[in-house]
Amino acid sequence: MNKQQVTFPKDFWWGSAWSAEQAEGRGETGKAETVWERWYKEQPYRFYQGISSETTTDHIHRYKEDVQLMKETGHNSFRVSISWARMFPADGIGEVNPKAIAFYRDLFTEMNKNGIKVFANLYHFDMPAVLQDKGGWESREVVDAYVNFADACFKEFGDLVYHWFTFNEPLGPILGSYLEDFHYPNNIDFKRGAQAAHFTILAHAKAIAAHKNYQLDSKIGVILNLSPTFPRSQNPADVKAAEIADLFYVRSFLDPMVKGEYPEKLVTLLREYDQLPEDYTEEDSAWIKENTAQLLGLNYYEPRRVKARLTAINQDGPFLPDWFFENHVMPGRRMNEYRGWEIYEKGIHDLCMDIKENYGNIESFISENGMGVADEERFMDKTGQVIDHYRIEYIQDHLAYLWKAINDGCNIKGYHLWTFIDCWSWINSYKNRYGLVSLDLATQKRTIKKSGEFYKQLSDQNGFEYDIDRLV
Repeated sequence: MNKQQVTFPKDFWWGSAWSAEQAEGRGETGKAETVWERWYKEQPYRFYQGISSETTTDHIHRYKEDVQLMKETGHNSFRVSISWARMFPADGIGEVNPKAIAFYRDLFTEMNKNGIKVFANLYHFDMPAVLQDKGGWESREVVDAYVNFADACFKEFGDLVYHWFTFNEPLGPILGSYLEDFHYPNNIDFKRGAQAAHFTILAHAKAIAAHKNYQLDSKIGVILNLSPTFPRSQNPADVKAAEIADLFYVRSFLDPMVKGEYPEKLVTLLREYDQLPEDYTEEDSAWIKENTAQLLGLNYYEPRRVKARLTAINQDGPFLPDWFFENHVMPGRRMNEYRGWEIYEKGIHDLCMDIKENYGNIESFISENGMGVADEERFMDKTGQVIDHYRIEYIQDHLAYLWKAINDGCNIKGYHLWTFIDCWSWINSYKNRYGLVSLDLATQKRTIKKSGEFYKQLSDQNGFEYDIDRLV
């Protein structure tokens, strides 16, 4: 055993993240119906235990208490999202809501007063339903509405926000809404999804251009969910399958949002199968080329392992990425059995090295990483504290590989855990808990978990003791 202090760079960002729809609750400020509220009205049986986003963690009423809990769990930074539906409650564009402005200014002021940098994300899956009715991300009108929303946020909160982000996991709504049936409005149509993806990327570029107009001290970037892709073997068929999977799931947003251009191999493939978006202009290309991310958030949970397809595709079925590969279940893999995800700590190092070697070593940070566990009441002691040593070990193991990436020259500035207080999780509601702080749904009582105490020590010491012989 070779235990030593693993120390991170000075001014490292220690914090966590959540989103408006998952934590705020509806509140009384006025808020348009989101796609999640619409979907819940139409199909409540698809939501775990029938729990909606009406109340969630009730952060809108408890934000001052929550900011104190951020301090008690070692936060020097925290990522929120700003609710588009709250800012523009009438039609997603119209008049900005003064009550929403007051809430966010109060929240951000409270965070800054307590030494917690505000990382503000503009879009986290929460499209106003009225704009979804206009086509959602398939519509140029909605792109313009988003840029109007972003501009209002820069104007109203620019003095309080440390860093901005245009989108969190923009691939998610494309997969969920157009390919895999886990986001409203549940279409299965790759070509429409490609159009929505293009307009999302265009919206990202135009929001960055709007941010530049204000000449703020803050930077603006994007947060992407990225999994390094591993072939089952070095057999050429497996290697090709992994390359194509990587194009769809990693390079599709990473390249245009950071480099300003789409990956040529992906464009060629989609052209061959007639899946390129219909509405695409040279002017769009110029916007995307000239307005790229200034920093990059990396959400890492699990690797992607694939193999060559062994079964034929039904050519009459819908076009999907699965036409080109199958997922590979690696024998002996470690699993988070509650979430169904592989635990592979070294993947966080592989991801950071990819960004260093292929994306100009852009300033980056781990913007999400975490472990969801069901029925955590099993691990409560007599005082009601969750003794979650499994989460502490998960964080340490990933941070050790992040430390290695930094020592290998990666430009990594921080680590944000998912999440702060147990929060509502889309159709899974509160099935799996991720927080440093536990939430009693009946009373809204917050209790710091053992991992929350560890996180405070981690932040105070800017590191922890670890057996570095475990690193490979």
